Amino acid sequence: MPGARSSSTTVHGYAQSGDLIALQNKLEENPSLLNQKNDVMAQTPLHVAAGYNNVEILKYLFNFSGPDKVHLEATNMYGETPLHMAAKNGCGGATRLLLDHGAYVEAKANNGMTPLHLAVWYSHSAEDCLTVRTLLEYNADCSVKDNDGLAPINHLSHGPNSEKLRELLQWHLEQQRKRIAIAVCGETKAKMTQLEDAISSIIGLNDLKLQLRKWAKGMILDEKRRALGLKVAARRPPHMAFLGNPGTGKTMVARVLGRLLHMVGILPTDKVTEVQRTDLVGEFVGHTGPKTRKKIKEAEGGILFVDEAYRLIPMQKADDKDYGLEALEEIMSVMDSGKVVVIFAGYHEPMKRVISSNEGFCRRVTKFFVFGDLSTEELAQIVHLKMKSQAEDSPLYGFKLHSSCTVDAITNLLERETTEKQRKEMNGGLVNPMLVNARENLDLRLDFETADTDDLLTITIADLEGGVRSLTQ
Repeated sequence: MPGARSSSTTVHGYAQSGDLIALQNKLEENPSLLNQKNDVMAQTPLHVAAGYNNVEILKYLFNFSGPDKVHLEATNMYGETPLHMAAKNGCGGATRLLLDHGAYVEAKANNGMTPLHLAVWYSHSAEDCLTVRTLLEYNADCSVKDNDGLAPINHLSHGPNSEKLRELLQWHLEQQRKRIAIAVCGETKAKMTQLEDAISSIIGLNDLKLQLRKWAKGMILDEKRRALGLKVAARRPPHMAFLGNPGTGKTMVARVLGRLLHMVGILPTDKVTEVQRTDLVGEFVGHTGPKTRKKIKEAEGGILFVDEAYRLIPMQKADDKDYGLEALEEIMSVMDSGKVVVIFAGYHEPMKRVISSNEGFCRRVTKFFVFGDLSTEELAQIVHLKMKSQAEDSPLYGFKLHSSCTVDAITNLLERETTEKQRKEMNGGLVNPMLVNARENLDLRLDFETADTDDLLTITIADLEGGVRSLTQ
Protein backbone atom coordinates (compact mmCIF):
# COMPACT_ATOMS: atom_id res chain seq x y z
CA MET A 1 0.00 0.00 0.00
CA PRO A 2 2.76 2.56 0.75
CA GLY A 3 4.32 3.99 -2.37
CA ALA A 4 3.01 6.82 -4.52
CA ARG A 5 1.42 9.56 -2.45
CA SER A 6 -2.12 10.67 -3.26
CA SER A 7 -2.70 14.20 -4.52
CA SER A 8 -6.36 13.98 -3.51
CA THR A 9 -7.76 16.90 -1.50
CA THR A 10 -10.11 14.68 0.46
CA VAL A 11 -9.60 13.82 4.09
CA HIS A 12 -8.60 10.31 2.99
CA GLY A 13 -6.09 11.77 0.52
CA TYR A 14 -4.47 13.86 3.24
CA ALA A 15 -4.40 10.80 5.57
CA GLN A 16 -2.56 8.94 2.81
CA SER A 17 -0.11 11.69 1.87
CA GLY A 18 0.63 12.61 5.49
CA ASP A 19 -0.41 16.26 5.03
CA LEU A 20 -1.26 16.97 8.66
CA ILE A 21 -2.03 20.71 8.23
CA ALA A 22 -4.44 20.07 5.35
CA LEU A 23 -6.15 17.26 7.28
CA GLN A 24 -6.53 19.45 10.36
CA ASN A 25 -8.14 22.21 8.31
CA LYS A 26 -10.46 19.74 6.61
CA LEU A 27 -11.70 18.24 9.88
CA GLU A 28 -12.09 21.64 11.55
CA GLU A 29 -14.29 22.71 8.65
CA ASN A 30 -16.32 19.49 8.77
CA PRO A 31 -15.81 17.28 11.91
CA SER A 32 -18.26 14.67 10.54
CA LEU A 33 -15.52 13.53 8.13
CA LEU A 34 -13.57 11.97 11.02
CA ASN A 35 -15.04 8.50 10.52
CA GLN A 36 -16.27 8.85 6.95
CA LYS A 37 -15.69 5.80 4.74
CA ASN A 38 -14.36 6.29 1.21
CA ASP A 39 -15.99 4.92 -1.92
CA VAL A 40 -13.17 2.59 -2.90
CA MET A 41 -12.79 0.17 0.02
CA ALA A 42 -15.11 1.71 2.64
CA GLN A 43 -12.08 2.82 4.66
CA THR A 44 -11.95 5.57 7.26
CA PRO A 45 -9.10 8.11 7.48
CA LEU A 46 -7.73 5.97 10.34
CA HIS A 47 -7.54 2.93 8.02
CA VAL A 48 -5.65 4.94 5.40
CA ALA A 49 -3.21 6.58 7.82
CA ALA A 50 -2.51 3.21 9.45
CA GLY A 51 -1.88 1.54 6.11
CA TYR A 52 0.63 4.24 5.13
CA ASN A 53 2.31 4.36 8.56
CA ASN A 54 1.49 8.07 8.97
CA VAL A 55 1.97 8.13 12.72
CA GLU A 56 1.48 11.91 13.17
CA ILE A 57 -1.86 11.71 11.36
CA LEU A 58 -2.87 8.83 13.64
CA LYS A 59 -1.94 10.82 16.76
CA TYR A 60 -4.01 13.75 15.59
CA LEU A 61 -7.02 11.54 14.82
CA PHE A 62 -6.83 9.93 18.26
CA ASN A 63 -6.66 13.34 19.97
CA PHE A 64 -9.26 15.04 17.78
CA SER A 65 -11.39 17.31 19.95
CA GLY A 66 -14.53 17.34 17.82
CA PRO A 67 -17.96 16.03 18.85
CA ASP A 68 -17.07 12.44 17.82
CA LYS A 69 -14.22 10.14 18.68
CA VAL A 70 -12.32 8.17 16.08
CA HIS A 71 -13.65 4.64 15.56
CA LEU A 72 -10.73 2.40 16.45
CA GLU A 73 -12.44 -0.83 15.37
CA ALA A 74 -14.13 0.44 12.20
CA THR A 75 -14.10 -2.15 9.40
CA ASN A 76 -13.66 -1.77 5.65
CA MET A 77 -15.35 -3.79 2.93
CA TYR A 78 -13.18 -6.81 3.81
CA GLY A 79 -13.95 -6.61 7.53
CA GLU A 80 -10.47 -5.27 8.26
CA THR A 81 -9.76 -2.82 11.08
CA PRO A 82 -7.07 -0.11 10.98
CA LEU A 83 -4.79 -2.56 12.82
CA HIS A 84 -5.23 -5.05 9.98
CA MET A 85 -4.17 -2.33 7.52
CA ALA A 86 -1.05 -1.48 9.52
CA ALA A 87 -0.14 -5.14 9.91
CA LYS A 88 -0.64 -6.15 6.28
CA ASN A 89 1.61 -3.29 5.12
CA GLY A 90 4.38 -3.78 7.66
CA CYS A 91 3.73 -0.45 9.36
CA GLY A 92 5.45 -1.04 12.69
CA GLY A 93 5.01 2.48 14.11
CA ALA A 94 1.30 2.57 13.28
CA THR A 95 0.83 -0.93 14.66
CA ARG A 96 2.35 -0.02 18.03
CA LEU A 97 0.40 3.25 18.26
CA LEU A 98 -2.90 1.52 17.49
CA LEU A 99 -2.19 -1.16 20.09
CA ASP A 100 -1.20 1.47 22.66
CA HIS A 101 -4.63 3.05 22.14
CA GLY A 102 -6.39 -0.26 22.76
CA ALA A 103 -6.85 -1.74 19.29
CA TYR A 104 -8.14 -5.31 19.52
CA VAL A 105 -5.21 -7.53 18.58
CA GLU A 106 -7.45 -10.55 17.83
CA ALA A 107 -9.91 -8.75 15.50
CA LYS A 108 -10.93 -11.01 12.61
CA ALA A 109 -11.56 -9.91 9.02
CA ASN A 110 -14.24 -11.52 6.85
CA ASN A 111 -11.82 -14.31 5.94
CA GLY A 112 -11.08 -14.99 9.61
CA MET A 113 -7.58 -13.54 9.50
CA THR A 114 -6.23 -11.57 12.44
CA PRO A 115 -3.63 -8.79 12.17
CA LEU A 116 -0.98 -11.43 12.97
CA HIS A 117 -2.00 -13.51 9.94
CA LEU A 118 -1.57 -10.46 7.70
CA ALA A 119 1.67 -9.37 9.34
CA VAL A 120 3.09 -12.84 8.67
CA TRP A 121 2.10 -12.52 5.01
CA TYR A 122 3.94 -9.19 4.78
CA SER A 123 6.99 -10.31 6.76
CA HIS A 124 7.35 -13.46 4.68
CA SER A 125 7.52 -11.50 1.44
CA ALA A 126 9.45 -8.46 2.73
CA GLU A 127 11.75 -10.41 5.10
CA ASP A 128 10.95 -7.91 7.85
CA CYS A 129 9.64 -9.29 11.17
CA LEU A 130 9.20 -5.97 13.01
CA THR A 131 5.39 -5.83 12.80
CA VAL A 132 5.09 -9.50 13.75
CA ARG A 133 7.32 -8.91 16.77
CA THR A 134 5.21 -5.91 17.81
CA LEU A 135 1.97 -7.92 17.65
CA LEU A 136 3.56 -10.77 19.60
CA GLU A 137 4.76 -8.27 22.20
CA TYR A 138 1.07 -7.45 22.73
CA ASN A 139 0.26 -11.18 23.12
CA ALA A 140 -1.30 -11.80 19.71
CA ASP A 141 -2.58 -15.38 19.67
CA CYS A 142 -0.29 -17.58 17.55
CA SER A 143 -2.78 -20.46 17.51
CA VAL A 144 -5.89 -18.64 16.24
CA LYS A 145 -7.15 -20.01 12.91
CA ASP A 146 -8.68 -18.28 9.91
CA ASN A 147 -11.69 -19.50 7.92
CA ASP A 148 -9.49 -22.07 6.16
CA GLY A 149 -8.38 -23.51 9.48
CA LEU A 150 -4.87 -22.09 9.20
CA ALA A 151 -2.88 -20.48 12.01
CA PRO A 152 -0.43 -17.67 11.13
CA ILE A 153 2.51 -20.12 11.06
CA ASN A 154 0.69 -22.29 8.51
CA HIS A 155 0.88 -19.49 5.94
CA LEU A 156 4.65 -19.81 5.76
CA SER A 157 6.20 -21.77 2.94
CA HIS A 158 9.21 -24.00 3.54
CA GLY A 159 12.48 -22.39 2.64
CA PRO A 160 15.46 -20.53 4.07
CA ASN A 161 13.71 -17.13 3.92
CA SER A 162 10.93 -18.24 6.25
CA GLU A 163 12.89 -20.17 8.88
CA LYS A 164 13.65 -17.13 11.07
CA LEU A 165 9.99 -16.15 11.10
CA ARG A 166 8.91 -19.73 11.72
CA GLU A 167 11.23 -20.05 14.72
CA LEU A 168 9.89 -16.76 16.12
CA LEU A 169 6.26 -17.86 15.82
CA GLN A 170 6.97 -21.35 17.14
CA TRP A 171 8.75 -19.99 20.21
CA HIS A 172 5.87 -17.64 21.04
CA LEU A 173 3.34 -20.40 20.41
CA GLU A 174 5.07 -22.61 22.98
CA GLN A 175 5.26 -19.75 25.48
CA GLN A 176 1.55 -19.03 25.08
CA ARG A 177 0.68 -22.68 25.57
CA LYS A 178 2.77 -22.80 28.73
CA ARG A 179 1.02 -19.69 30.12
CA ILE A 180 -2.37 -21.22 29.37
CA ALA A 181 -1.32 -24.50 30.98
CA ILE A 182 -0.18 -22.67 34.12
CA ALA A 183 -3.54 -20.86 34.28
CA VAL A 184 -5.35 -24.17 33.80
CA CYS A 185 -3.32 -25.69 36.63
CA GLY A 186 -4.54 -22.93 38.94
CA GLU A 187 -8.12 -23.61 37.93
CA THR A 188 -7.46 -27.33 38.35
CA LYS A 189 -6.53 -26.94 42.01
CA ALA A 190 -9.73 -24.98 42.65
CA LYS A 191 -11.82 -27.63 40.87
CA MET A 192 -10.19 -30.49 42.76
CA THR A 193 -10.91 -28.69 46.04
CA GLN A 194 -14.57 -28.34 45.03
CA LEU A 195 -14.59 -31.99 44.00
CA GLU A 196 -13.25 -33.18 47.34
CA ASP A 197 -15.76 -31.00 49.21
CA ALA A 198 -18.61 -32.56 47.24
CA ILE A 199 -17.28 -36.10 47.62
CA SER A 200 -16.96 -35.61 51.37
CA SER A 201 -20.75 -35.39 51.53
CA ILE A 202 -20.98 -39.02 50.35
CA ILE A 203 -20.80 -41.51 53.20
CA GLY A 204 -19.06 -44.81 52.38
CA LEU A 205 -19.08 -45.92 48.70
CA ASN A 206 -15.31 -45.86 48.35
CA ASP A 207 -15.41 -47.50 44.90
CA LEU A 208 -17.71 -44.77 43.61
CA LYS A 209 -15.57 -42.03 45.14
CA LEU A 210 -12.49 -43.50 43.46
CA GLN A 211 -14.31 -43.54 40.09
CA LEU A 212 -15.39 -39.91 40.54
CA ARG A 213 -11.81 -38.89 41.23
CA LYS A 214 -10.64 -40.77 38.13
CA TRP A 215 -13.21 -39.04 35.91
CA ALA A 216 -12.55 -35.63 37.39
CA LYS A 217 -8.78 -35.88 37.23
CA GLY A 218 -8.93 -37.23 33.69
CA MET A 219 -11.11 -34.37 32.48
CA ILE A 220 -8.97 -31.76 34.19
CA LEU A 221 -5.81 -33.27 32.70
CA ASP A 222 -7.49 -33.19 29.29
CA GLU A 223 -7.96 -29.45 29.75
CA LYS A 224 -4.24 -29.12 30.36
CA ARG A 225 -3.43 -31.33 27.36
CA ARG A 226 -5.55 -29.17 25.07
CA ALA A 227 -4.05 -26.00 26.54
CA LEU A 228 -0.64 -27.31 25.48
CA GLY A 229 -1.94 -27.83 21.95
CA LEU A 230 -2.32 -31.61 22.22
CA LYS A 231 -5.25 -33.20 20.42
CA VAL A 232 -7.13 -35.70 22.58
CA ALA A 233 -10.47 -37.42 22.12
CA ALA A 234 -13.52 -36.08 23.92
CA ARG A 235 -14.27 -38.01 27.08
CA ARG A 236 -17.70 -39.56 27.51
CA PRO A 237 -18.87 -40.81 30.92
CA PRO A 238 -20.28 -44.35 31.06
CA HIS A 239 -23.85 -45.19 31.96
CA MET A 240 -24.27 -46.70 35.41
CA ALA A 241 -26.36 -48.93 37.63
CA PHE A 242 -26.82 -48.18 41.33
CA LEU A 243 -27.75 -51.34 43.23
CA GLY A 244 -28.95 -51.29 46.83
CA ASN A 245 -31.76 -51.11 49.35
CA PRO A 246 -33.88 -47.95 49.94
CA GLY A 247 -32.24 -45.22 51.97
CA THR A 248 -28.68 -46.11 50.96
CA GLY A 249 -28.20 -42.78 49.16
CA LYS A 250 -28.69 -43.70 45.49
CA THR A 251 -30.76 -40.62 44.60
CA MET A 252 -28.60 -38.27 46.66
CA VAL A 253 -25.42 -39.58 45.03
CA ALA A 254 -26.97 -39.16 41.57
CA ARG A 255 -27.58 -35.47 42.34
CA VAL A 256 -24.03 -35.01 43.62
CA LEU A 257 -22.74 -36.84 40.56
CA GLY A 258 -24.64 -34.46 38.28
CA ARG A 259 -22.97 -31.45 39.92
CA LEU A 260 -19.52 -33.04 39.79
CA LEU A 261 -19.72 -34.14 36.15
CA HIS A 262 -20.87 -30.67 35.18
CA MET A 263 -18.16 -29.00 37.27
CA VAL A 264 -15.35 -30.88 35.53
CA GLY A 265 -16.85 -30.36 32.08
CA ILE A 266 -18.12 -33.87 31.30
CA LEU A 267 -21.78 -32.74 31.21
CA PRO A 268 -23.05 -29.38 29.89
CA THR A 269 -25.59 -29.08 32.74
CA ASP A 270 -25.93 -30.38 36.30
CA LYS A 271 -29.59 -31.34 36.03
CA VAL A 272 -30.74 -34.77 37.17
CA THR A 273 -34.11 -35.85 35.79
CA GLU A 274 -35.58 -38.41 38.19
CA VAL A 275 -38.14 -40.82 36.74
CA GLN A 276 -39.97 -44.00 37.71
CA ARG A 277 -42.10 -46.46 35.77
CA THR A 278 -45.19 -44.23 35.91
CA ASP A 279 -43.27 -41.38 34.22
CA LEU A 280 -42.27 -43.59 31.30
CA VAL A 281 -44.88 -46.29 30.69
CA GLY A 282 -48.25 -45.58 29.10
CA GLU A 283 -51.49 -47.49 29.59
CA PHE A 284 -52.27 -48.09 25.94
CA VAL A 285 -50.56 -49.04 22.70
CA GLY A 286 -48.53 -46.11 21.31
CA HIS A 287 -48.38 -44.14 24.58
CA THR A 288 -45.10 -45.42 26.03
CA GLY A 289 -42.73 -44.36 23.24
CA PRO A 290 -43.69 -40.65 23.17
CA LYS A 291 -43.92 -40.53 26.97
CA THR A 292 -40.42 -41.99 27.41
CA ARG A 293 -38.91 -39.86 24.63
CA LYS A 294 -40.29 -36.73 26.30
CA LYS A 295 -38.47 -37.56 29.54
CA ILE A 296 -35.28 -38.38 27.67
CA LYS A 297 -35.48 -34.98 25.94
CA GLU A 298 -35.91 -33.26 29.32
CA ALA A 299 -32.79 -35.03 30.60
CA GLU A 300 -30.51 -34.16 27.66
CA GLY A 301 -27.26 -32.55 28.77
CA GLY A 302 -27.54 -34.11 32.21
CA ILE A 303 -28.46 -37.35 33.97
CA LEU A 304 -31.59 -39.48 33.51
CA PHE A 305 -32.03 -41.27 36.85
CA VAL A 306 -34.39 -44.26 36.49
CA ASP A 307 -35.39 -45.17 40.05
CA GLU A 308 -36.78 -48.63 40.78
CA ALA A 309 -35.81 -49.56 37.24
CA TYR A 310 -36.69 -53.22 37.87
CA ARG A 311 -40.38 -52.22 37.76
CA LEU A 312 -40.01 -51.72 34.01
CA ILE A 313 -39.69 -55.51 33.69
CA PRO A 314 -42.55 -57.42 35.41
CA MET A 315 -41.57 -60.41 37.54
CA GLN A 316 -43.98 -62.65 35.62
CA LYS A 317 -45.22 -62.14 32.08
CA ALA A 318 -48.84 -62.65 33.03
CA ASP A 319 -49.99 -59.61 31.10
CA ASP A 320 -48.83 -59.29 27.52
CA LYS A 321 -49.96 -55.65 27.51
CA ASP A 322 -47.20 -54.44 29.81
CA TYR A 323 -45.13 -51.78 28.04
CA GLY A 324 -42.20 -51.49 30.46
CA LEU A 325 -39.82 -53.26 28.09
CA GLU A 326 -40.72 -50.76 25.36
CA ALA A 327 -39.72 -47.90 27.69
CA LEU A 328 -36.41 -49.63 28.45
CA GLU A 329 -35.71 -50.12 24.74
CA GLU A 330 -36.44 -46.42 24.06
CA ILE A 331 -33.86 -45.48 26.70
CA MET A 332 -31.35 -47.98 25.29
CA SER A 333 -31.74 -46.49 21.81
CA VAL A 334 -30.33 -43.10 22.89
CA MET A 335 -27.59 -44.26 25.23
CA ASP A 336 -24.95 -44.27 22.47
CA SER A 337 -25.76 -40.70 21.41
CA GLY A 338 -23.73 -39.02 24.16
CA LYS A 339 -26.60 -36.61 24.85
CA VAL A 340 -27.54 -38.03 28.24
CA VAL A 341 -26.03 -40.17 31.01
CA VAL A 342 -28.41 -42.84 32.28
CA ILE A 343 -28.34 -44.28 35.80
CA PHE A 344 -30.57 -47.28 36.55
CA ALA A 345 -31.26 -47.74 40.26
CA GLY A 346 -32.97 -50.39 42.33
CA TYR A 347 -32.73 -53.41 44.62
CA HIS A 348 -29.81 -55.70 43.76
CA GLU A 349 -31.75 -58.91 43.08
CA PRO A 350 -34.72 -57.50 41.09
CA MET A 351 -32.30 -55.45 38.95
CA LYS A 352 -31.02 -58.74 37.52
CA ARG A 353 -34.29 -58.91 35.54
CA VAL A 354 -33.46 -55.61 33.88
CA ILE A 355 -29.89 -56.64 33.13
CA SER A 356 -31.00 -59.91 31.49
CA SER A 357 -33.99 -58.40 29.63
CA ASN A 358 -31.93 -56.59 26.99
CA GLU A 359 -28.81 -58.04 25.39
CA GLY A 360 -27.34 -54.56 24.95
CA PHE A 361 -27.70 -53.59 28.61
CA CYS A 362 -24.24 -54.68 29.81
CA ARG A 363 -22.61 -53.28 26.67
CA ARG A 364 -24.04 -49.84 27.41
CA VAL A 365 -24.09 -49.90 31.21
CA THR A 366 -20.46 -50.50 32.14
CA LYS A 367 -20.26 -49.26 35.73
CA PHE A 368 -22.11 -51.05 38.52
CA PHE A 369 -21.99 -49.63 42.05
CA VAL A 370 -23.36 -51.53 45.05
CA PHE A 371 -24.83 -49.34 47.79
CA GLY A 372 -24.47 -51.44 50.90
CA ASP A 373 -26.66 -51.05 53.97
CA LEU A 374 -25.39 -48.24 56.18
CA SER A 375 -23.67 -49.02 59.46
CA THR A 376 -24.63 -47.21 62.65
CA GLU A 377 -21.43 -45.15 62.39
CA GLU A 378 -22.27 -44.11 58.82
CA LEU A 379 -25.79 -43.17 59.94
CA ALA A 380 -24.25 -41.06 62.71
CA GLN A 381 -22.02 -39.32 60.15
CA ILE A 382 -25.09 -38.57 58.02
CA VAL A 383 -26.78 -37.01 61.07
CA HIS A 384 -23.84 -34.60 61.41
CA LEU A 385 -23.75 -33.81 57.68
CA LYS A 386 -27.47 -33.07 57.58
CA MET A 387 -27.33 -30.79 60.60
CA LYS A 388 -24.47 -28.82 59.02
CA SER A 389 -26.20 -28.27 55.67
CA GLN A 390 -29.86 -27.53 56.27
CA ALA A 391 -31.76 -25.52 53.64
CA GLU A 392 -33.88 -22.60 54.80
CA ASP A 393 -37.09 -24.50 54.07
CA SER A 394 -36.01 -27.45 56.24
CA PRO A 395 -37.76 -27.94 59.62
CA LEU A 396 -34.27 -28.21 61.14
CA TYR A 397 -32.87 -24.98 59.69
CA GLY A 398 -31.12 -22.94 62.39
CA PHE A 399 -30.85 -25.83 64.85
CA LYS A 400 -27.61 -27.51 65.94
CA LEU A 401 -26.40 -30.53 67.84
CA HIS A 402 -25.08 -30.29 71.40
CA SER A 403 -21.34 -30.91 71.73
CA SER A 404 -22.13 -34.20 73.48
CA CYS A 405 -23.75 -35.48 70.26
CA THR A 406 -20.52 -36.84 68.83
CA VAL A 407 -20.43 -39.42 66.06
CA ASP A 408 -19.48 -42.04 68.65
CA ALA A 409 -22.35 -41.05 70.96
CA ILE A 410 -24.92 -41.18 68.15
CA THR A 411 -23.45 -44.50 66.92
CA ASN A 412 -23.91 -46.02 70.37
CA LEU A 413 -27.43 -44.61 70.58
CA LEU A 414 -28.43 -46.21 67.26
CA GLU A 415 -26.84 -49.53 68.24
CA ARG A 416 -28.81 -49.50 71.46
CA GLU A 417 -32.19 -48.23 70.26
CA THR A 418 -32.58 -49.80 66.79
CA THR A 419 -32.45 -53.34 65.47
CA GLU A 420 -30.43 -54.53 62.50
CA LYS A 421 -33.70 -55.28 60.69
CA GLN A 422 -34.95 -51.71 61.21
CA ARG A 423 -31.69 -50.24 60.00
CA LYS A 424 -31.65 -52.46 56.93
CA GLU A 425 -35.21 -51.50 56.02
CA MET A 426 -34.71 -47.75 56.49
CA ASN A 427 -30.97 -47.05 56.16
CA GLY A 428 -30.53 -43.29 55.60
CA GLY A 429 -34.32 -42.90 55.60
CA LEU A 430 -34.10 -43.22 59.36
CA VAL A 431 -32.20 -39.94 59.81
CA ASN A 432 -34.68 -37.25 58.78
CA PRO A 433 -37.67 -38.45 60.83
CA MET A 434 -35.35 -39.07 63.80
CA LEU A 435 -34.12 -35.45 63.65
CA VAL A 436 -37.62 -34.02 63.19
CA ASN A 437 -38.79 -36.03 66.20
CA ALA A 438 -35.74 -34.81 68.14
CA ARG A 439 -36.72 -31.20 67.46
CA GLU A 440 -40.22 -31.93 68.75
CA ASN A 441 -38.67 -33.41 71.88
CA LEU A 442 -36.60 -30.24 72.27
CA ASP A 443 -39.77 -28.12 72.04
CA LEU A 444 -41.52 -30.32 74.60
CA ARG A 445 -38.56 -30.16 76.96
CA LEU A 446 -38.12 -26.36 76.94
CA ASP A 447 -39.91 -24.02 79.30
CA PHE A 448 -41.75 -21.01 77.85
CA GLU A 449 -39.57 -18.82 80.05
CA THR A 450 -36.37 -19.99 78.33
CA ALA A 451 -34.55 -17.02 76.77
CA ASP A 452 -31.08 -18.44 76.15
CA THR A 453 -30.60 -18.62 72.36
CA ASP A 454 -28.35 -21.69 72.56
CA ASP A 455 -30.88 -23.59 74.64
CA LEU A 456 -33.64 -22.69 72.16
CA LEU A 457 -31.71 -24.11 69.18
CA THR A 458 -29.60 -26.97 70.57
CA ILE A 459 -30.66 -30.61 70.19
CA THR A 460 -29.23 -32.87 72.89
CA ILE A 461 -28.44 -36.58 72.91
CA ALA A 462 -31.61 -37.10 75.01
CA ASP A 463 -33.68 -35.39 72.30
CA LEU A 464 -32.14 -37.73 69.69
CA GLU A 465 -32.82 -40.74 71.88
CA GLY A 466 -36.46 -39.75 72.13
CA GLY A 467 -36.52 -39.22 68.37
CA VAL A 468 -35.27 -42.74 67.70
CA ARG A 469 -37.69 -44.30 70.16
CA SER A 470 -40.61 -42.54 68.47
CA LEU A 471 -39.65 -44.35 65.24
CA THR A 472 -39.19 -47.78 66.78
CA GLN A 473 -42.29 -47.94 68.97
